Amino acid sequence: MRVTGTGHASMRIDTAAGSILCDPWVNPAYFASWFPFPDNSLLDWETLGQVDYLYVSHLHRDHFDAKHLRDFVSKDATVLLPEFPTSEMEDEFRALGFTKFLKAPNEQVVELDGGLKIMIQALTSPTDGPIGDSSLWVEYDGVRLLNQNDARPTDLSVFAELGHVHAHLLQFSGAIWYPMVYELPQAAKTAFGKQKRDRQFDRTWRYIDDLKADHVFPIAGPPCFLDDALWQFNDIHGDEGNIFPDQSVFLSEYAKVGGTNGIVLLPGSVAEVTTEGASTTHPVPVEEFFANKVAHLEEMRERKRPVIEAEKASWRHPEVDVLGEMKRRIEPLLDESIYLAKGVGGPVRFDLVGYDGESVESIVVDFPGKEVRPYADEKVRYRFRTERSLIEHLLFIDEVDWVNSLFLSCRFSAARIGQYNEFVYAFFKCLSEERLQYAEGWYDEHERSTDAEDITLGDWVVQRRCPHLKADLTRFGIVEGDQLTCQLHGWRFDLPSGRCLTSVGHKVRAHRVDAETPAPAGEALS
Repeated sequence: MRVTGTGHASMRIDTAAGSILCDPWVNPAYFASWFPFPDNSLLDWETLGQVDYLYVSHLHRDHFDAKHLRDFVSKDATVLLPEFPTSEMEDEFRALGFTKFLKAPNEQVVELDGGLKIMIQALTSPTDGPIGDSSLWVEYDGVRLLNQNDARPTDLSVFAELGHVHAHLLQFSGAIWYPMVYELPQAAKTAFGKQKRDRQFDRTWRYIDDLKADHVFPIAGPPCFLDDALWQFNDIHGDEGNIFPDQSVFLSEYAKVGGTNGIVLLPGSVAEVTTEGASTTHPVPVEEFFANKVAHLEEMRERKRPVIEAEKASWRHPEVDVLGEMKRRIEPLLDESIYLAKGVGGPVRFDLVGYDGESVESIVVDFPGKEVRPYADEKVRYRFRTERSLIEHLLFIDEVDWVNSLFLSCRFSAARIGQYNEFVYAFFKCLSEERLQYAEGWYDEHERSTDAEDITLGDWVVQRRCPHLKADLTRFGIVEGDQLTCQLHGWRFDLPSGRCLTSVGHKVRAHRVDAETPAPAGEALS
């Protein structure tokens, strides 16, 4: 099995029975904030795009690059579709000209022509990607590969049960806006960033240990930031709280925990994977490339500057009545929302900075009141500050996912009172009837269900499944004193009260081993 690195989470898998191109991303994403690093735009995409199969793990725009898919990937390719709850991915592919689809039943092995086998695991909670994320398992002639990319399954047993895996490709770096955009003292940002960076690596080590593949390939990150306003987010400034470590840092950190089987794929690197080992060739020496990272980024910044400026010129739409359009689009969804609106539990404010860089219009999405209105000088739980033109553009293009656009762009600042609230972000990625109804149904089903099985962790008896996204706490749970941490997403719980310390809601059922009765878990949205 040949694996050609094509940048970020993208790769081309070649076997004698066919080829699969995965997650090709080349063009800037999220308001021209994210670029692939190392740069992959100079690869021979005309040739790389001539494949038998195409797999895109989810609809995040650093995985689903519509322009590149339209321009460079053969429309004769069969699209391997995860079993997602909505038709959005297939609809987007059809709009780009793709006509051949294989809808892979979830977690079922499918044999393609020539003995090539695949299995796709789809994750379908509202917090997995934009309504879905997935992993791809591939086997040919006894060689097995798992492309886990960004996905965070609760365990990898479904893949391990299919036989020993020879190549494991997975995310290791950050892919979010926290904590950089929060209006916090720099010391606090650094502390929170270091905590998140450490947690990212811990999660990666756990996945690697679970699968025990022969070779580990760090992929799906980090992006690079080439706009001058975002340049500080690149991990080149000696900031221990930067959440975007690169592949060379991965190798260094992996070595500290005994990892010796890591392989970096630069764009154009080729790994020949067999049951006996792997041999890899690179377009340039890996160590030398990352030693010159700053120079590569500076060269990229100058080369891509016209691209960024052209993108910026397209964002302003002064003809858009922002308040009126937000009312028209969001209020009907607020009326229909039960779980998400209750979960947010208060007003969310958007401060929109005008074209002059000084004037501000403040608009409130009032979840309890089920309306969008001008700010009335009340206390809000969440506040976002961004350029008016960005909201104008979202409304102009009828964007249904403000998380997978505005928030991932990092072109905003945020402040909040109290804990992180996942329902805020779940709502703003569900600005369509289809998405909202799915998310409401998902929360209804999962919040009503009761996880009756308990486990013992240290001096505590706790419910086996994490109240957040049902991770198995026998594997991801760590108890320190009276606190439980689920390492899958880093959520923390106060065990004596059951209260979630990370977000609103999601109480855990727990009691001390020597106690007679457990503390009640309570309602998840309380």
